Amino acid sequence: MTPTNPPTRTGASRPAAIHPTIVLVTCCLSLLLVMMDVTIVNVALPSIRVALHGSFSTLQWVVDGYTLMVASLLVLMGAIADRVGRRRVFVAGIAVFCGGSMLCALSGSIPFLVFARMLQGIGGAMLNPVALSIIANVFTDPRARAQAIGIWGGTSGVALALGPVVGGILVHWVSWQAVFWVNVPIGIIGIFLSLRFIPESHGPRTRSFDGPGQLLVMVTLAMLTAALIEARDLGWGNPVIVGFLSLGVLAMIGFVIVEQRSPAPLVDLRFFHALPFSGAIVTAILAFAVFSAFLFLNTLYLQGSRGMSALHAGLCTLPFAVCSSICSPLSGRLVGQVGARLPLLVSAAGFGVSALLLTDLSDATPLAVLLVAYGLCGCGFGMCNAPITNAAVSGMPRTQAGVAAALASTSRQIGVLLGIALSGTMTGAPTGQIGAVQWAAFARATHAVWWAMLVAAILIGVIGIVVTSARARASTKAVAAVLAGAEAGDMAGRGMAGGASRRA
Repeated sequence: MTPTNPPTRTGASRPAAIHPTIVLVTCCLSLLLVMMDVTIVNVALPSIRVALHGSFSTLQWVVDGYTLMVASLLVLMGAIADRVGRRRVFVAGIAVFCGGSMLCALSGSIPFLVFARMLQGIGGAMLNPVALSIIANVFTDPRARAQAIGIWGGTSGVALALGPVVGGILVHWVSWQAVFWVNVPIGIIGIFLSLRFIPESHGPRTRSFDGPGQLLVMVTLAMLTAALIEARDLGWGNPVIVGFLSLGVLAMIGFVIVEQRSPAPLVDLRFFHALPFSGAIVTAILAFAVFSAFLFLNTLYLQGSRGMSALHAGLCTLPFAVCSSICSPLSGRLVGQVGARLPLLVSAAGFGVSALLLTDLSDATPLAVLLVAYGLCGCGFGMCNAPITNAAVSGMPRTQAGVAAALASTSRQIGVLLGIALSGTMTGAPTGQIGAVQWAAFARATHAVWWAMLVAAILIGVIGIVVTSARARASTKAVAAVLAGAEAGDMAGRGMAGGASRRA
């Protein structure tokens, strides 16, 4: 990649010399922290359950507490960074994330651990979209920028895939707290590199904050997640669950109404008129729900039903990590050469065959069958990321591409959030403390999830065909024209207002 000095127009306080490669490494470190933390905790869950006397639903909250905050705040944090400074928010995000990690490691109870995980999530939401903006600002040459974003995106897939392996090693050789302590030295290095090498920058124009929209997003996700997780223990007819669901649905309806009327909406609903964009959002939710449910249930199955150690359970996920790491860059090349349809169909096939192999899961399922299923799921996961991002941003005006990409990232986190919540509800997993008798029935209880995974895989394949059709491409062009026209009108209006102000 050609070292490229960014323009001084957006810089507030730039170092004397910019080192794009170091900036890219720093941004990749932040992504490593955020994305690995999505999966590294899965392998530690059985140890956390024993140490802190947690139930099945509390284990779900340990994972979803983090993801809930990331999913809710990604778009908002990107807008804040454009306004107050990307490096400033980036450094603050690393500090908050590491502070939350330390509190997680020091937790003596499940409620405190969930609180610390949510604090981690706030820091994580400050890192992901901001890092991408920093890369785009530093790498101004289109080819160098594309290469840098490709490396950055590849880091995400590798981090997600390697999380269970790294977690298994740390839990086995150190303790469950180590999966949180490991973030601190990486974060300290990231803060040093950020302050030393990352130039400060701001967005070319700042958007107003959509406070009502942001609040309604958080309420919607929190209430629906709480209902899905707690319904297994309380029952769907319980007044608390009915209240959660009702409030979540009302908040969702309110969000649509508010966004339609807001002059600066958190989410421009016109995006969804483009079939490829809508398809990318649905695909991201489906694929990441499958991914998160797959890892969550299998790490519990390997350690609970099969009696494996954390290390052995982590090593069993290596086929997933290897296949995902191989297929992620391959998918990017295929998207560039033949479009998004083939990678999405291959992704659907990987997820679908993996699910079929697990629909008869038992304590005696041969290890070879498990490893093949894990590898196929890794292929499905690795193949879906590049076409999701491509479908979300392709054809959109350049000024809207960042927002579209941020929404695609948010939908991935929503998928993780829902996958964890639904996996527990669909297994009908035993409530309270999980004993030996309950673990014996756990494998059989997961069968409903694998059939649902097969349905999701089929939907991904169908969507892959629909979003790459001529009609879909036409819908994107129509939406892009509307957005570009609206943006030109806004700029003309600001110009007239500025001219009138100067004359006055």
